[in-house]
Amino acid sequence: MTTSWTIDGVRQALAAKKISARELAADFYTRIEARNPELNAYLALSPDRARRQADRIDALVAGGKPLPPLAGVPVAIKDVISTRGTKTTCGSKILENYVPPYDATAVERLEAAGAVILGKTNCDEFAMGSSNENSAYGPVKNPVATDRVPGGSSGGSAAAVAAGLAVAALGTDTGGSIRQPGSFCGIPAMMGSYGRVSRYGLIAFASSLDRIGPFANSVRDVAAILQVIAGRDPHDSTSTTAPVPAYAAEMDRPVRGIGWASRKTISAKGWMQAFERRSKRASKFMKSSDAS
Repeated sequence: MTTSWTIDGVRQALAAKKISARELAADFYTRIEARNPELNAYLALSPDRARRQADRIDALVAGGKPLPPLAGVPVAIKDVISTRGTKTTCGSKILENYVPPYDATAVERLEAAGAVILGKTNCDEFAMGSSNENSAYGPVKNPVATDRVPGGSSGGSAAAVAAGLAVAALGTDTGGSIRQPGSFCGIPAMMGSYGRVSRYGLIAFASSLDRIGPFANSVRDVAAILQVIAGRDPHDSTSTTAPVPAYAAEMDRPVRGIGWASRKTISAKGWMQAFERRSKRASKFMKSSDAS
């Protein structure tokens, strides 16, 4: 079985009956069992919920019915986002026995689109931190280099995706808590504009700044997750009424004429040397594509 799944890859394998959603979920739980003791990315698992959803997807396949956009895709949820029937602790002993009676809107939308919720990921306590060393349940290790931090506060979600313990994950961002761990773990991550994704069911750090967003192994998968979770929600008065664009389709547009900027000088020492190389490569591509 492949170790590197994408959303399209999962849907194609299911449609071709090369694997069942239940088998795929079981494979991911085997991976979690093997690596989570080292990484501490997950705090709680929801195998019963995952199996029920997987069985619904497998029934669609068996019946030859159309598959929803995230059919069978194993997804992890940051532990500050409410999940019905599964502990949501915010990385704190204060909430160690809290089990929400409802799902956050983002979780509802993921499941309605066919995603299989594997469990809850570790985070800095109440999302207050930037290294994921401040969880009451222990630090998260960076799967790229376990002697380093994964970034925070959504470090568990970033680590789970980077380690292949989920195809995608949700995190939250108040001042960098999606963007920074995505960078530290070397995977795409997206913090949308305020109000783009409903905050209903998110246990707040700072309500006027908090945003929910996706992690995945490709920009296209990030776009696919955002497509599903974005949009107006009557439960959140701050969610925007602006139409949700076709994010994946936007990726295929040429960059010609798009404005962009880059730094002329970078202090290229240590890890910054790799950053400088990537920056120059990106600048070369933009110039060759007639971006303005």
